[in-house]
Amino acid sequence: MEQFNFPKCLKCKDDDLVPLSDFGSQGAAIHYKAWVCTNPDCGFNLKIRNGDVYLNEPIMSGVHSSRSRQQL
Repeated sequence: MEQFNFPKCLKCKDDDLVPLSDFGSQGAAIHYKAWVCTNPDCGFNLKIRNGDVYLNEPIMSGVHSSRSRQQL
């Protein structure tokens, strides 16, 4: 298994920043779209969206509530 040396968090300076990737609207992979601290209590994050850099945006849990569908 490969070992990676990730940078230290710019806020807490104790834990690591790890990269996250995503997919664009056309389905192409976007590597390193965001960097987040591995300490959930720290919450530091850096995101790139449409060429702009955003710091410390709210972090969502990723859990989506399901809406029940009505049958016709």
